[in-house]
Amino acid sequence: MKKKIKFSLVYRDMWQSSGKFQPRKDQLERIAPVIIEMGCFARVETNGGAFEQVNLLAGENPNDAVRAFCKPFNEAGIQTHMLDRGLNALRMYPVPDDVRQLMYKVKKAQGVDIPRIFCGLNDTRNIIPSIKWAKEAGMIPQATLCITTSPVHTVEYYSKIADEVIAAGAEEICLKDMAGIGQPALLGALTKDIKTKHPEIIIQYHGHSGPGLSMASILEVCNNGADIIDTAIEPLSWGKVHPDIISVQSMLKNEGFDVPDINMNAYMQARSLTQEFIDEWLGYFINPANKHMSSLLLGCGLPGGMMGSMMADLGGIHSSINKLRVKKGEPELTIDDMLVKLFNEVEYVWPRVGYPPLVTPFSQYVKNIALMNLLTIEQGKGRYVMMDDAMWGMILGKSGKIPGEIAPELKELAAKQGREFTDVDAHTLLQNALPEFRKEMDENGWDYGKDDEELFELAMHPEQYRAYKSGMAKKNFLADLQKQKDAKLGSKMSPEELAAFKHAKADALTAPVAGQVYYEFSGEGACEPCLEPFVGQQYKEGDTFCYIQAPWGEIVPVPAAIGGKLVEVAAKQGAKVRRGDNLGWIEREG
Repeated sequence: MKKKIKFSLVYRDMWQSSGKFQPRKDQLERIAPVIIEMGCFARVETNGGAFEQVNLLAGENPNDAVRAFCKPFNEAGIQTHMLDRGLNALRMYPVPDDVRQLMYKVKKAQGVDIPRIFCGLNDTRNIIPSIKWAKEAGMIPQATLCITTSPVHTVEYYSKIADEVIAAGAEEICLKDMAGIGQPALLGALTKDIKTKHPEIIIQYHGHSGPGLSMASILEVCNNGADIIDTAIEPLSWGKVHPDIISVQSMLKNEGFDVPDINMNAYMQARSLTQEFIDEWLGYFINPANKHMSSLLLGCGLPGGMMGSMMADLGGIHSSINKLRVKKGEPELTIDDMLVKLFNEVEYVWPRVGYPPLVTPFSQYVKNIALMNLLTIEQGKGRYVMMDDAMWGMILGKSGKIPGEIAPELKELAAKQGREFTDVDAHTLLQNALPEFRKEMDENGWDYGKDDEELFELAMHPEQYRAYKSGMAKKNFLADLQKQKDAKLGSKMSPEELAAFKHAKADALTAPVAGQVYYEFSGEGACEPCLEPFVGQQYKEGDTFCYIQAPWGEIVPVPAAIGGKLVEVAAKQGAKVRRGDNLGWIEREG
């Protein structure tokens, strides 16, 4: 029998390839024991990447979710790992050193074992400090090679990077084939090269199934010494995500590898739970196209994790381009026409900006350059007209060293605009930031949290954390969720039927008198700024829904009926209503 192969991942970057949001803390707590019962996962990805940011956007506390999800795996002896963007840590732009260093202390305390540290440019200067800080915090640093296919991305290129990060203390190497376009032969040769020189180093392969090469790649890396393979489970496997563990286990078992058995009863339970989460709310933010595989991805190299946002962006520019074409007397383009044009433009742009591996955030930058080029070409202005500082920062070297050569036309354009190229170590451009964030927390009376985890959240995601603390994030999220639900229902119902459906189990709250609506009073009847009620807000029997100030000055409270969940708000803060007007609807519990 061949060597032992372990399995990892379960949920790809916590749903990043599938949808906008991740399961809530209570949902993660429900599925963790079932994943353990499956008996086939040696590791589970519990957080990292977009996980914390989208939790905040949903009005949830990511620290609570990470601790709760990691705990059962820690107790069961299953390793936990997180996605770490190196210089950018858990966001899309560079993070100061002191915040990055704090991240490893916080994540170790929360139960995370392994940070998967990557730089989208494969610049080791953005990875090596993180290796050092992770080791100091007691974590196992896994350095990452971002895999792509281009004239500059050879076995020798990647092998040199592996040597550097291993010398710096990396205990593992991840081959991050984020778009699934790594050629199986290259991946096999690279795995063999690293294992020959560094037999003690664990190699983990992470490959997407979008373009269709992933199963061949898995077989190649395993036959050349890989130790751990990332896989998914239904209903989130395949498509632009990862191969399913059932298929991978079957293939490797029949190839003669020592692989763990799968408890199929537990697998089916995990499958059902995941589908339940999708049906409850996550599915409203999942683009059905993410379940489709496409060989077109081989040409453009865009990763599965950004397909959802790309299709949304494409939809927005599609109408603008068609308006321009109609004015010129040219035929309109379908969304499929636009998709092919975008893929072709990415193929054109990518070598000219130096072949940055198409992974966050550089995949977004290259895609956005191509997208804007399509618009400006249609306008007759040519290419590279609408490029922001982030796009230029990548080209100029402010995020790290670009692997290839920048095209002459972009060098000329940079000089014309007074922009300078640099080879500076990117993290030295940033000043430490924690003192300012401590000051902000002190001024607001906010607790730093266990192990300074709340301080870390504010420092990592300032705008999203402030919105979370104010309550605006939860309000906006629930309104967005209701909008998505209404849109889905609205496609099948008339406005009247939709209203009847939403209000079927709800009590209408009506104005007992004419006057002006207020949602909060304090002091001697003085109205102060407040958060309006939001869809999804819970009320108990006896709670006040709002107040109405009558023309004669009396302030009349409006009770929230027998309580329940708010399903619609009909009157905004300050609205003038007549007696009997609807103010909102509250759905009874049970």
